[in-house]
Amino acid sequence: MQYRCSKISALAMSLGLSLSVATSSVSAQQAPDYDPWQPVNVKVHAFNDYVDSKVLRPVANGYTRYVPLLARRGVSNFFANINNISVLANNLLQFKLQAAANDTGRLMLNTTFGLGGVLDLATWAGFDKNEEDFGQTLGYWGVPPGPYVVIPLFGPSTVRDGLGFGVDNYTNPLNHREDDLMRNAAFVLQQVDRRVEAMAVDSLMSGDPYIFTREAYLQQREYLVKDGEVASQQSDWGNWD
Repeated sequence: MQYRCSKISALAMSLGLSLSVATSSVSAQQAPDYDPWQPVNVKVHAFNDYVDSKVLRPVANGYTRYVPLLARRGVSNFFANINNISVLANNLLQFKLQAAANDTGRLMLNTTFGLGGVLDLATWAGFDKNEEDFGQTLGYWGVPPGPYVVIPLFGPSTVRDGLGFGVDNYTNPLNHREDDLMRNAAFVLQQVDRRVEAMAVDSLMSGDPYIFTREAYLQQREYLVKDGEVASQQSDWGNWD
C-alpha cells in the first residue's frame, strides 16, 4: 500500500487547518462536488483500511520493534535521496531554478559522500529537502485536481495526482531494475518505511475516517501546489464532467 496517500501525512496535521470543522459539517451521506464517486470511494477506503490493519500496520510495528532506529533512519534517508530525482525534475518543470539548484546539490552530496543517500549530509550542509511531484507540476500549469478518488492499495488521490503519480514512479531508478526480487523488496521496504512515518499521526484521526482523510489530503495537496498559500475552502476543481 502506498501509505504516502493512504492516510494523513504529518504535513497535513501541521498546517493548523480546520479539519475537525470539515468532518463535523459534512456528513458521510453528503457527497461534495469534488467527490462525485463517493459511494465507490468509501468502499475502497474501507478495503484499504482493512488491508492496512491486517498487514501493513502489524509489519510496521514489528519493523520499529526489531530494527534499530539508526538503521531505520538510514532506510528513510536512502528513499528520500532517490525522491530527490523526481523533486529536481519537477522544480525544473515549474521553473523554480533556485530550488532545482538546491535539489542538485542535495542529490550529489548525499549520493557521493552519503553512501548512496543512507547518510543525509545535505541537510547538515544547508541543502533543504523540497517536496515536489508531477501532480504539483500539473497544478502549477493550471490543471485542476479533478474528482477525488481512492485508489485500491494506494489510497486517496485526485485524477490529476493519479496521473502525476505514474510519471513520478517512472523517475524512480529502482523501478527500472531488471532484478524482480530486488525491485519488489525495495518497494515493500519503502511502503513499510512510509507507514512507520505515518504512525505518528494515527491517533489524530477524528470524526468520520473517510471524510477526515479526504479533507486532510485535499487541503495538504492544495498547500503543496500553492506553496503554502491555502484557500479557506476547496472551490476551484475545474470542469471534469
